[in-house]
Amino acid sequence: MSEELLTPEAVAALFTGADGAFRFARWGRPIVPVVFGVEDQTLEVFKGAVEAVVTLAGHKMAETDPELGANLMVFFCRDWAELSGVPNLGDLVPGLDGLVDRLIAAEATQYRTFRMDEAGAIKVCVVFIRVAGAVADMPADALCLSQAAQMILLWGDRAFAETSPLALAKGVAVLKPEVGAVIRAAYDPTLPAASNDPSLALRLYARTLTGGAA
Repeated sequence: MSEELLTPEAVAALFTGADGAFRFARWGRPIVPVVFGVEDQTLEVFKGAVEAVVTLAGHKMAETDPELGANLMVFFCRDWAELSGVPNLGDLVPGLDGLVDRLIAAEATQYRTFRMDEAGAIKVCVVFIRVAGAVADMPADALCLSQAAQMILLWGDRAFAETSPLALAKGVAVLKPEVGAVIRAAYDPTLPAASNDPSLALRLYARTLTGGAA
C-alpha cells in the first residue's frame, strides 16, 4: 500500500481485526515510556523513536504519569519464559503464564496489549519483544521505530502482519508515508479518541488527503 493507493477501504482494514470488527483508539494522555532488558544505547534509540512518532502525531510525552508512573512499558527478552520471572508482571498482565505458553507455542517474536480509559482511549500499552530470528537481525533504529509506530494507535491485529510499517530511504528506516498520514489523521482533535464505527475510516481517509478537518 502506497500513499497514492491509500483508500477508505485500506484505512478501514488497518483497524479491523481478524474477527471482522472495526476498533479504533488513540492515546488519551501523554505517553511515558519505560524500557526493560536493553542497554542504555538501545534505550535512548527507543525513546527517540517514540518521541519522533509522538511528534508526528501531534501528541505529547511526559516525565511521569500521575496515575501510573509509566504507561508505555516495553520488555525485551531472549526467551518468552523469562517473562514469568519478572516481579509483579502478572499484576500488570493478568493471565501471564498462559500468555507465555501461547507465545512459546506460536513461536512469536512480539506481543502488545492495551488498556483503555473510561472514554475508550489508550491509557496503558505493554509490549513484549523476543530478540530472536529476524528481530535479532534488525538494526536497533528500525526495530524501535517499528514498535513505536505500532503502539501509537490500536491497529487491527492484521495491520502489519504481512507488511512492515517502515520503508528505507537512502538506507535509513523511516515510516511509510501512508502510515505516517494515517497516524497524523488519527490524532486530529475533532475526531473521537475511540470508536467502533467503521464509518470513521472515511473521516480518517479524508484527513490523509487534506491534513485538516473534513
